[in-house]
Amino acid sequence: MKCFINTTKNVYSHIQLPQNMKTVQLSITDKNYKDALSSIEINPNLFLLFISPDFSKSQSVLDTINEHFPKAIIMGCSTAGEISDVNVSDNSIALTAIHLEKTRLKKVAFTIKDKDCSETAGKDIAKELYEDDLSHILILSDGLNVNGADLVTGLKGEVPNVTITGGLAADGANFNKTFVVDGNNILDKTILGLGFYGDSLKVGCSSKGGWDSFGIERLVTKSDKNVLYELDGKPALEIYKSFLGAQAANLPSSGLLFPLSLRTTEDSKPVVRTILGVSEEDQSLTFAGNIPQGAYVRLMKANIDRLILGAEDSAHMAKNEIKEESQLAILISCVGRRLVLKQLVEEEIEVVKEVVGETPSITGFYSYGEIAPFGEFSPCELHNQTMTITTLAEC
Repeated sequence: MKCFINTTKNVYSHIQLPQNMKTVQLSITDKNYKDALSSIEINPNLFLLFISPDFSKSQSVLDTINEHFPKAIIMGCSTAGEISDVNVSDNSIALTAIHLEKTRLKKVAFTIKDKDCSETAGKDIAKELYEDDLSHILILSDGLNVNGADLVTGLKGEVPNVTITGGLAADGANFNKTFVVDGNNILDKTILGLGFYGDSLKVGCSSKGGWDSFGIERLVTKSDKNVLYELDGKPALEIYKSFLGAQAANLPSSGLLFPLSLRTTEDSKPVVRTILGVSEEDQSLTFAGNIPQGAYVRLMKANIDRLILGAEDSAHMAKNEIKEESQLAILISCVGRRLVLKQLVEEEIEVVKEVVGETPSITGFYSYGEIAPFGEFSPCELHNQTMTITTLAEC
């Protein structure tokens, strides 16, 4: 029996014309959404919507978009903060209307039964999207019912030479319920994949953190996918709480401030893993990505200056991957970074804009996991606690 359902398939193609990509960037509130949507003067074939889980008029916004732009592809997800230009907001929608003149688009959506289906879903999304001229895949996924690491494994295994970026939907720091937007529908347990086709689209992408490791490195002696049971033969939650001290009382949300650095071999590049949940019953920790048995982990803590520098480094790398001036920058940053930066959170967006310049529209959201290569020629990975940037230019 299949553990997923291919729920939608949406294709939009059009004649090639001399003009390039056009975008309209809007920050939508409960009060201004009708006027904001009526101000769109381009003919979008793609809408990206990053929506606060507390936004009360989400369905009304979707109904209005579908009424006025019935042929457009609409996709999005819930957030832990909406990024629109250099502003980070709550209770809003960061909406980007996009018109691509030379690039064909195809969207697929898969609903899965449980996390064990994540890798299979990734494989089938990649198979559905693959064509000879596939140039990039954008993924938006439920953030709580999908194993992001397995999803990425399935995706990159089928299309190893195609860049893949995206993120896991969020629910503030609540870890209660996330959703994705597929056309006129708001859904959980769903993964969206958007394929970009043709050689006119130039894509730059990168992912950088800025966290500092501390303490001794510990061996993972018992785990099951993204559930960690033992470190050095001792209960994982017990060890983790000993590091957090008084902040252990606020788990799992306080765990966002103390992720783990993970390496599977001596030569592998470390990735960061963030806590999604804890179990007092079996003293386990559940992470956004897999923690393989036999791997080594170290605790990490934040340095505000290094986090902002990490965002700047990510912007330079994404910009340098394409020679053209980008027209759109999609920023997906981790909720943990926002909790650390607090009132300084917009500084990491501002340094990105200083690098990519005034031309591109900037959109994005704070997530429960980021999907991107480390940089050019690197395979796609699931990251936590990073600033992931995708720059797009149509030429």
